[in-house]
Amino acid sequence: MKINKLFNSLFVVATAMLVLSCSSSKSTNNTAQAGKSPNVIYIMADDLTTQAISAYGGIYKDIAPTPNIDRLAKEGMLFQNSICTNAICGPSRSSILTGNYSHVNGYYKNESGGKFDETKWTFPREFQSKGYATSLFGKWHLGSEPKGFDAFKFHNSAGQQGHYWDPVFNENGKDVKHTGYATNLTTDFALDWLKSNKDTDKPFMMCLQYKAPHRPWEPDHKYETLWDDIEMPYPATFNDDYKGRELTAGDTEMTMEFFSRKDMKLPQPKEGFKDWRERMEWQFFGSKPDEVVLPEGVTEDGPEARKWRYQTYIKDYLACVKSVDDNIGKVLAYLDENGLVENTVVVLTSDQGFYLGDHGFFDKRFIYEESLRMPLIVRYPKKVKAGVVCEDIVKNIDYAPTLLDIAGIQSEQKMQGKSFASMLTKQKAPKNWEEKAYYHYYEYPFWHHVQPHYGIRTERYTLAHFYYNVDVWELYDNKKDPMQMNNVINDPAYADVIKDLKAQLKGLMVEYKNDRPLEELRVITDTDFGSLVENGENVTVQKMISAKYRDKNKEESNEDTEE
Repeated sequence: MKINKLFNSLFVVATAMLVLSCSSSKSTNNTAQAGKSPNVIYIMADDLTTQAISAYGGIYKDIAPTPNIDRLAKEGMLFQNSICTNAICGPSRSSILTGNYSHVNGYYKNESGGKFDETKWTFPREFQSKGYATSLFGKWHLGSEPKGFDAFKFHNSAGQQGHYWDPVFNENGKDVKHTGYATNLTTDFALDWLKSNKDTDKPFMMCLQYKAPHRPWEPDHKYETLWDDIEMPYPATFNDDYKGRELTAGDTEMTMEFFSRKDMKLPQPKEGFKDWRERMEWQFFGSKPDEVVLPEGVTEDGPEARKWRYQTYIKDYLACVKSVDDNIGKVLAYLDENGLVENTVVVLTSDQGFYLGDHGFFDKRFIYEESLRMPLIVRYPKKVKAGVVCEDIVKNIDYAPTLLDIAGIQSEQKMQGKSFASMLTKQKAPKNWEEKAYYHYYEYPFWHHVQPHYGIRTERYTLAHFYYNVDVWELYDNKKDPMQMNNVINDPAYADVIKDLKAQLKGLMVEYKNDRPLEELRVITDTDFGSLVENGENVTVQKMISAKYRDKNKEESNEDTEE
């Protein structure tokens, strides 16, 4: 178990006095009992990355601090190597809910990925069956109706992506439009539910899942101009030239050139559109190949236009994170005021990491560190020592068994994930814990044109195989090259390392029962499993935006085959 003290210098805002119980008792009763079984608040922000959390350090920590998230880290445990097994929203959420990889839970991708099978076992259903009051507020984004919750209110517009302003929520089966900012509304729903359950004997398990800071990164009005008078710093890899990675990192549509007019918050003409399709075409200009959005007065793309797009993006993204942090503060204040801190497990995470200009990217999907690593902070004063950092590798499929374990719930459900509760309660890794993770991404070409790939991440190395219409291996020595700029797959000095890592990767694929031929893996990528919503404007918009893209890609694939 690799644990380091979390230095106070990481934090900008002083926190309240810590109260740490030395009790090591653990309820083993499958029926939840008030006062014995802990409450659980699982907080997941969409596309929240470690680079945007000041407790993790980084170039934004002093400009855009996150004091409430930092408080959780100072009063709990911060994980440096929480690994996503498929770095994209819906599939990661499915893996977290079920404790299983995408090929087992059946939810491989967002685009044409279908809907999550609502009959499947999930950890909220287990909590509910063991006597917990359960609820879900915010983003669900899995198509089917949530199961295992006594109450829910989830975003149900724009294909369940939701809107930042005046959003529609599905409230226990009925759509209701609300006025206001989504991040604030979601917290209000959660606090109202907590208050309504205040006098019940049941412990509670609540999933608080913010839309923010997902695209299109629309800040609350009070933060829209927060950093207008400064220039945000640039990541060290902002001008990555993708040397040695031309067919993978160098062939995507998630660089600074692919922001739309909507992303850049350009003022939309009030007139001149024949119908909503033309309006959408105008808004999403820049998302497709051979389109680029330029600042006013600039007629040709170049470094300055690229920096302008980044500055607009990063300020909006971090402003959305600021609202998330504010609202987490409201939840923590409620726990403080109602004497719930000691016996409540608070988890803060995301569905994966995200690129904030790192390697010149936005979005996620790659096995590279910025999207692979998920933020994970756990506070539980009764059992978890405060102010420590865990460097062991844990995976998102491990979340479900860990939450059940720390709550004292015994489940007969088979999961590929394993509990790391002993890391939290004893600062000790479970016996025979594997310090490595298997990764697999399937979606291609839409959105963002990222080659499907699988790989392994160990304590030191990242090995990946990109396989859809290329055959490319990449190896990164994360100790010598933490920014992953040098693909050393052809370096003779790493020959033995490569041989060993390929053997380990094969072993994991066999262990997790996903050692399929490449032909079968490509079929998964090509298969249309359906849409999150059957009808409605969102599906039409996505098809409209992607039509030219898909045709273009198909033509290129045919040309490659003919050659």
